[in-house]
Amino acid sequence: MSASRAERLLNLLIALLNTTYGLRRSELRDKVYHDTTSTDVAFGRRFERDKGELRRFGFDVETVTDLGWGSDDPATTRYRIGKESNRLPDVSLTPAECTVLILAAQLWEHAALGSAAVNAVRKLQASGGLVDAELPAGVQPRIRPAGQAFEDLVAAMHAQHPVSFRYLAGSTGKEEERFVEPWGLGSRFGQWYLVARDRTRGEKRFFRLSRLTSAVTVLDKERFTPPADFNVRAELAGLPELPVRTAVVDVQAGRLHGLRKRALAGPVDPEPGTALPAAGRDRLSVPYRDAEVLAEELASYGPRVLVVSPPGLVDSVRRRLASAAGFAAAPVPPIAFPPAAPRHGRKRTSEDQLTRMLQLVPFLVHHQGLHISEVAANFGITREELEADLRILICSGLPEGYPDDLLDIQWDDDHVTITQDLDLNRPVRFTVEEACALLTGLETLNGLPELAEGGALESVTLKLMAAAGEEGLKAAALSGPEVGPGNSAALETAREAIRTGEQLRLRYFSPLRDTVSERDIDPLRLYSLDNTWYLEAYCHSAHGLRNFRLDRIEALETTGRPASETARPGGSFPVKLFTANDDDTMVVVELTRRGIGLADEYYAERTAELPDGGLLAEIRFGSTDWLPMLVAQHGGTARILQPEELADASREWLAAALAQYED
Repeated sequence: MSASRAERLLNLLIALLNTTYGLRRSELRDKVYHDTTSTDVAFGRRFERDKGELRRFGFDVETVTDLGWGSDDPATTRYRIGKESNRLPDVSLTPAECTVLILAAQLWEHAALGSAAVNAVRKLQASGGLVDAELPAGVQPRIRPAGQAFEDLVAAMHAQHPVSFRYLAGSTGKEEERFVEPWGLGSRFGQWYLVARDRTRGEKRFFRLSRLTSAVTVLDKERFTPPADFNVRAELAGLPELPVRTAVVDVQAGRLHGLRKRALAGPVDPEPGTALPAAGRDRLSVPYRDAEVLAEELASYGPRVLVVSPPGLVDSVRRRLASAAGFAAAPVPPIAFPPAAPRHGRKRTSEDQLTRMLQLVPFLVHHQGLHISEVAANFGITREELEADLRILICSGLPEGYPDDLLDIQWDDDHVTITQDLDLNRPVRFTVEEACALLTGLETLNGLPELAEGGALESVTLKLMAAAGEEGLKAAALSGPEVGPGNSAALETAREAIRTGEQLRLRYFSPLRDTVSERDIDPLRLYSLDNTWYLEAYCHSAHGLRNFRLDRIEALETTGRPASETARPGGSFPVKLFTANDDDTMVVVELTRRGIGLADEYYAERTAELPDGGLLAEIRFGSTDWLPMLVAQHGGTARILQPEELADASREWLAAALAQYED
């Protein structure tokens, strides 16, 4: 959407909102479009596209016809937008409800639903429904990004477009092209599943997103109708958990202590015809349920582990390693970043600008006189971007109107006031993406007893369901993961120490160093990704902030000493798992379209799009020894380009790992 089109849509919206009887197409063409050159057919197509755009922003254009005339006659058909039917109903929230709502919105940090959640919260703020609320120090959950496939499937599901992708079937081990109608997405057993109608087989099927072996292609020329009253959580509830199986692996002596701790005790009975482990290797039996999850982990260990059985697991690990090695050996694209290359995250578009302007007017109506920098900060933009929005707004108004018929906004003294809003004084209703982001987030928070027991979670959910209307019913097509902690004892100990300001001593296993260490820490805050919880603390051994996974803490106790008063949590929320320093190594990584979500996950400083839909990303890493493991783990969706010595190290790591399977 070009800037001129954004301005035109804004003026079209104001014209249709401020007419009682409606405007004919010829009037709109003359007074809004100022179009004197297009044919009637060309202008008609243009007008229909713009009506579709307004509908996507939440405004339904009504058609009014003169009595006795058909609706297909442009001369007797008028158009208007109802002032009430498209507006978000008033929602009044208590401070406790606002706290829960903000936590639910912050669940979706990097996913596309994160933008939808932010927009939904801004609409509530613009209507005056939000009050100041303080977030609890011990409850800051997030949902881990589920990759580009998740983003594409959510968009196709809401637009009701079929999709295609290549899929590795767990029952047969065969890779096939699937054409499906996406009905719902949900998390079960720590994995994301797509529930869809398989068009080839003509029946409902479950697809695990980690088994997709290609990017998702959206068939946007086709549409489908999902089943009525579909609920993805109910569908996934009947999905049986995979049985426990055993993998036999040969591990380098003295390595991979985390894997060894999960291994079964006692001797390993080799299968008939299986060779004995090589010198310097230990044979272990490791229980698992999901072969693909274990294959991803074992592939990351490279030459430090050899999978002996079962054959399907051997094939999965070898396939990942071969894909990673093939990608690492492919020709390198030109490495160039635009002069103003964006940091991680989606580039802003004119569509974002129009969305923002529609939120900005009601926000200013309810927050008169705010300093311009405060308004810009609230919308996450610069002062220059805000002033560009304001300049467009003050030139927008009724068709051929007088100066009093334009939006009137003043900011001469750096305090923004609005005196003429032209019926844009209330935010538009929630889109389906916004309703899904908030309602699914609230449902996910039910896994945290301290939130579910207070009553605010239930009450704010009911209020938002009523406000969302029909769009809220579609939220049943999306279901989030469990966010309750696995190590609840460590969580309670850390939370109490944060509350009382006590220092803690922990014994911690680091998989990157493959060691266990003891540290004294000053606990600062707790947060999570899905049900993996982290403790942000000042580490006296490292003399800096560190993030500790609770499931890797082997012991946690108070020292009896108060925490240091100088220790402060990082300034950002959500908390960054990786905090870059100036002396970190800058690494250029190439990501395929399936893997571009890693740029967000590792906080890329600059990105550049590639012609095939992939991405170049500049990422800072404090330690680079583990990067070959990262490349192997992601199985052909990520590779290192620079520095060259790191690229060479990853190729050597992959070659050594694959050499084990040559026989």
